[in-house]
Amino acid sequence: MTTREATHAGSWYSAKPATLSAQLDGWLAQVPNSPDGVGTLPRSGARLIIAPHAGYSYSGPAAAWAYKSLDLSKVKRVFLLGPSHHVHLSGLALSAHASYDTPLGALRLDAPTIASLRATGKFEVMSTETDADEHSLEMHLPYIHKMLSLNFQDPKDFPPLTPLLVGATSAASERLYGEILAPHLADPSSVFVVSSDFCHWGSRFHYTFYLPSASAGSGYSLKPSARPPPTAPPIHESIAALDRLAMEAVSSGQHGAFLRALRETGNTVCGRHPIGVAMAAVEALEKDGKVGEGRGRFEFVRYERSSDVVDVGDSSVSYASAFAVL
Repeated sequence: MTTREATHAGSWYSAKPATLSAQLDGWLAQVPNSPDGVGTLPRSGARLIIAPHAGYSYSGPAAAWAYKSLDLSKVKRVFLLGPSHHVHLSGLALSAHASYDTPLGALRLDAPTIASLRATGKFEVMSTETDADEHSLEMHLPYIHKMLSLNFQDPKDFPPLTPLLVGATSAASERLYGEILAPHLADPSSVFVVSSDFCHWGSRFHYTFYLPSASAGSGYSLKPSARPPPTAPPIHESIAALDRLAMEAVSSGQHGAFLRALRETGNTVCGRHPIGVAMAAVEALEKDGKVGEGRGRFEFVRYERSSDVVDVGDSSVSYASAFAVL
């Protein structure tokens, strides 16, 4: 029975329990209890969220908006879906560990659920090295631990976690995995966390797409030699427009619309496949009449960027938080 160590603690976020706990508390406290147009947080029935996974100095405050929206009143199990950054996968992979460590304490993995998913024959198993290297899952563990500690007095009572590493899935495989996970998503005692940053813009990301207008069809890639840089709109406003197109497609609840938006702009949403699987799971529930009309639609509550790009040589990463009521 092995435990995955918190390999990014001390670099991507604080390894000191008191410091980390205070930071998480502070970011959560900065989120209004009743944001304009959103209602009181947590939102009743909000069991599905999207939150970023960058270093906490960049995305910690934005992630707090998703976690403060999360309804944990009935939670008995937690699912965490994150994109694979280091190894190629065509499907999804499970962890071989028994627990995941954090500076705040360990999170027990859901052995029965992991075994049932593995029994489908559709899931791979991460190597220890792959599990240790991946940050898209780890960056959510302190937040999950913090939120559970606010809802359970004894860590022994924390609901178990099922981490799922999502590879470069096709539309068809996202529908397949969505159907497999749909019964779990339908369970009112299940909570799903989807890990994703949004646009990675700049030559270091091999993505310099620019929208001179709100239409995706008008876009083109900026060359490094572009001087002076465009100002109508500035590049950072174009990046916001690119992300807005992606977020609107996600909020539509139509898996196909999200995939089309990504094809049209090439937006480098690194968690596009976990988002696609989650959207496909909601669509599977809709098809079976197991989710009410209008439910399962993501509502975005926060959008930030690491910086405002002005010059073609600049770069930024976008962070967005959203929840869906089921």
